[in-house]
Amino acid sequence: MPDERGVASETPARSEIPARRPVPGEQPPEELPPREPAKVQAGAGRSATSSGLDTFFFIFAGAASVWLAVLVFEESFSWGWGVIWVVVIFWVLSAYLVLPRLHRILTRIYLPDYFIGRARTSDGLLGDPVNLALTGTEDQLHQILAEAGWTRADDITAASTRRIITSTLTRRSYDEAPVSPLLLFDRQQDFAYQQEVAGNPAKRHHVRFWRCPEGWALPGGGRVDWLAAGTFDKSVGFSLFTLQITHKIDENTDIERDHIVASLSAADPAVSVDVIRDFSTGYHSRNGGGDTIQTDGDLPVINLRGVVVTNPSVPTPASAARTRPQAIIIGAALIGARVLAGLLFIGVTSLNWRQVADSLEVDLGKSGVTGPAAQDLVLASVLIVYGVALLVELTIAWFVFIGHNWARVAAMAMATLSIVIQLASSLTDGVAITLRTTLPSLALDILILLALSSAAARTYARTRR
Repeated sequence: MPDERGVASETPARSEIPARRPVPGEQPPEELPPREPAKVQAGAGRSATSSGLDTFFFIFAGAASVWLAVLVFEESFSWGWGVIWVVVIFWVLSAYLVLPRLHRILTRIYLPDYFIGRARTSDGLLGDPVNLALTGTEDQLHQILAEAGWTRADDITAASTRRIITSTLTRRSYDEAPVSPLLLFDRQQDFAYQQEVAGNPAKRHHVRFWRCPEGWALPGGGRVDWLAAGTFDKSVGFSLFTLQITHKIDENTDIERDHIVASLSAADPAVSVDVIRDFSTGYHSRNGGGDTIQTDGDLPVINLRGVVVTNPSVPTPASAARTRPQAIIIGAALIGARVLAGLLFIGVTSLNWRQVADSLEVDLGKSGVTGPAAQDLVLASVLIVYGVALLVELTIAWFVFIGHNWARVAAMAMATLSIVIQLASSLTDGVAITLRTTLPSLALDILILLALSSAAARTYARTRR
């Protein structure tokens, strides 16, 4: 009987894949020599994008985020409405800052850095199974997906994020809704396609595509041009591992895999399909959101070389391909916010000059400057030095935004130093870190460090040129 997706809900022990239809003049898939272990590697992403200093900032930011969550937990009870603040603020910090960073640190240790037939989440967790392979050009792939009734998903931007939240809450259709990034070959999908079910944004077929690196081969030696991961979103809920709001997928990923193969095969008779039986061991597991998944381990290889392209895609400019990640934008914006707070402090101090100056206890008798004049000189000197420091910090924020790695490292170093100073003050001098004292400043420093130590920010800054 068909389920809500329009495909059979009962599947045999091994899913039915459309039989191969040979295409006249077609060349068989290229085979490689049996032993080329280097070709099986997912990529040298970690060694190319990490260093000892980056690793220190990455781990320190994770530890600092845990400290921030504890401080907010303690402080929330003094705000009144304590239980509500604990539930909301502590959940936001844990789900979107602490747990993702802790997962990222731990998965660097225990997950292998080579292809194992699974994509990864941006937090480093194992994501959806890679259950499709394709041969053909990008234009052929876009052509057949359009003919089969698939819609290309939007990229994740502020506008698309706002639209998907609105469409989910109002249950309005959003055919081009973005999908979350998953990583393969140490980079997120090149693009994704989807099909909504009955105009319900919470339910959709979707599939992500990654172009295979030049010279890369499947385990066993076969060459393909694309790998893909197709799953079916059945609802919206909370991630079991990070507590974030996310789509929940149907556990039988083979049904979705076969649906994709069937839709492409039906769209054009030039499409042919081979199946690598037992490409991976059949298994039951969980994806990065904690959803149960199961698969028989087969890998359909879809041949698109016979597809005639009638609507070629427009090549993406090189500048557009190097899109500035949100982590860089957020990091630069947070530094700018800290500069703005400093300018506000200078402004408030200037408006209350006499009161602030009179509170200073200075003695410049040896220089001949005494009384109010000495107080004014000291206060003016402090504000000038602080203003110069803010100007330097604003300059660093600009260079962070345009992608200079030295500026990113400098910003992280300043944030780390500020965090250490506040920690030392709280431990040695007993200075309480509360909402009325330095908690906002500490939170800003930690957020800057989390943003700029992320993999996306690091990769962008180190490869910008």
